[in-house]
Amino acid sequence: DEFISSPPRKTVRFGGTLTEILLKYEKGDTTDFELLKHQLSDPDIKDAQIINWLHEFRASVAYLTKELGQLVNILLKLPWLRRSQEVVEEYLGFLGNLVSAQTVHLRPCLRMIVSQFVPPRITIREDDVDISDSDDDDENISENFNTCHRALQTVARYVPSTPQFLMPILVEFFPFINKSERTLECYVHNLLRVTVYLPTLRLQILELIIEKLLKLDVSTPQQDIEDAEETANNCASEEKSTEEGLFAMEEDEDRKGNKAVPPSIERMAHPLAERLDILMTILFSYIKDVCHVDGKLNISSTKDLYRDLVSVFDKLILPTHASCHVQYFMFYICSFKLGLAEAFLDHLWKKLQDPNNPSVIRQTAGSYIGSFLARAKFIPIVTVKACLDLLVNWLHKYIDNQDTGANAYCDVALHGPFYSTCQAVFYTLIFRHKQLLDGNLRKGLSYLQSLNFERIVMCQLNPLKICIPSVVNLFAAITRKYQLVFCYTIIERNNRQFIPVVRSGTGGDLVQTCTNPLDSFFPFDPYILKRSKKTIDPMYQFWEELSAEDLENLKKPIKKGTSEDEDDDFLKGETPQNDGVVEIAPNSYESNTRSPVSSIGSPADCYVPYPL
Repeated sequence: DEFISSPPRKTVRFGGTLTEILLKYEKGDTTDFELLKHQLSDPDIKDAQIINWLHEFRASVAYLTKELGQLVNILLKLPWLRRSQEVVEEYLGFLGNLVSAQTVHLRPCLRMIVSQFVPPRITIREDDVDISDSDDDDENISENFNTCHRALQTVARYVPSTPQFLMPILVEFFPFINKSERTLECYVHNLLRVTVYLPTLRLQILELIIEKLLKLDVSTPQQDIEDAEETANNCASEEKSTEEGLFAMEEDEDRKGNKAVPPSIERMAHPLAERLDILMTILFSYIKDVCHVDGKLNISSTKDLYRDLVSVFDKLILPTHASCHVQYFMFYICSFKLGLAEAFLDHLWKKLQDPNNPSVIRQTAGSYIGSFLARAKFIPIVTVKACLDLLVNWLHKYIDNQDTGANAYCDVALHGPFYSTCQAVFYTLIFRHKQLLDGNLRKGLSYLQSLNFERIVMCQLNPLKICIPSVVNLFAAITRKYQLVFCYTIIERNNRQFIPVVRSGTGGDLVQTCTNPLDSFFPFDPYILKRSKKTIDPMYQFWEELSAEDLENLKKPIKKGTSEDEDDDFLKGETPQNDGVVEIAPNSYESNTRSPVSSIGSPADCYVPYPL
């Protein structure tokens, strides 16, 4: 610490030494003290003056008691960050001396440092009106942030209890979500840097960041994001058409060969989605950097971070309904090592089967299991089969316990976890059936037959009535093709009934029909934030829009005794890779299995008209 041992400089100033001024102030003579405050508050104060004052303050910190808090606040407002390196070093030395001698000033020091975690604002005023308010694009801003972290480390070195005082301040200074993207980006980035040298705060900081991300996420439904993108694309197309119409045919021909790329190609049209995209990119980068050392996965660091993220997942993500993007931090870290993915599945499985958990948590855990198994490319088929075995065995035991009881009837309130598990199994089979049957058709069919889907589908709890129709119809088409179970009789019977969901609050007979009584969602539906999706897409299983030939093949059941050589093209097809939707089921169900354009890459919730 060179700046701590550096010799004091000689000073010439009105009012005597700092010690003399402070002693006079204690005796009631405030003239020199007010002059001192005025000099320190001068916006045109020079570097040499600041250094001289700081030298004296470092030697006089014993006098800076609680009663002189106003003077300390003036010192903390000095513009030290954008000064010469000598000023910066002297100021860091002063902070260390101050907090070690007078811990009463710890909070103000921490607040000053944290307030510098965002870029300064430049405000231009005319006639008392702000005509411009923007971020300062200072090229030294990165260096300033580095200096702030040095200051925080200096304070933490002298005061071991710094973390417990720092955390509430980090929460207090977190910018509102309507602040600029740059402000949010810098603050989150600096928060994550704090976790590197104050590891005891990592869990709390991750909770804080993910809580804010979650608020952004639920404030921007996927449909709103897609609508904003569509509107922006339409406007861009109209502008392009208008511009092209202004030129002569010869110029028009020249222009066709040079298509300009829009500068905002990676910007999200929805402002909150743009903020979320930037912050998710930072979070993914942080996870990668913590888990990798010199480009290689560090098992110990990865496990520690995984535990923290699972804790945040349980506390914030699992109880939150229908978030679209934030939960992908678990998807991403699990992609680093199969053991992490299996640990996450085991964690969810324990949540699902534990009867002491609230029903809604168990149902959500089931949704996560199904979506994770279906969408994660890095999960091998052997793990998928192991999970299917667990889930299906649990379903059969559940049926054993219910079939003879008084509650053996279709009721979401009573059997929510059961229906959620059924839907997870159906959804997994829809995405993974080709891989389950790949290589050895007889062996694959024998495995699927051993799951005894017929008993699940035919049981009195009637899961086909509760699960989302698009999932039911795809499952029915696939199981019909491979003669595992014929679902259409039950589907038709269910379709002739209506499902009472909301009744009139005035005691009337108003009944609304609903095709998602579980209120379920697929947490790993396609990720649509433009920047951060580049991290997710390589490991993500997209849905494939089937060709007309595949649709016909699905409607034709395979013949018993078919050899592997006679396997049809549908079974030899590639694992689903592309965005798209499916239309497969026969008769009236064909219209219910096509997703709208807005739900790219995933079977959509379908609204089946139930006759009254």
